[in-house]
Amino acid sequence: MAQVKLKIKKGDQVVVLSGSDKGKQGEVLLVIPAKNKAIVQGVNVIKKHTKPSAQNPQGGILETEAPIQISNLAIVDPESGKPTRVGYKFEDGKKVRFAKKSGKTL
Repeated sequence: MAQVKLKIKKGDQVVVLSGSDKGKQGEVLLVIPAKNKAIVQGVNVIKKHTKPSAQNPQGGILETEAPIQISNLAIVDPESGKPTRVGYKFEDGKKVRFAKKSGKTL
């Protein structure tokens, strides 16, 4: 399977477009290009049952974020706060991302 260049990067503010967490916003913590997925803070939270270990002597139920498909995410426009698509342009010889809705660089 050919890898596609992703327009979402670590640290971006994104909004969820579909699924049970539709409408939630959060910051991208990790991008997994091989699976076309990303982990977003506060989105797609699952409960994980863990046995006691050296790092977690108590064990129990931990809440953690699970990866979400990148196609279900859109970058938040810095000006309006609404979902936007991403474009690329050259400024001073450097390739930069910009929000298509407002034209602001990301």
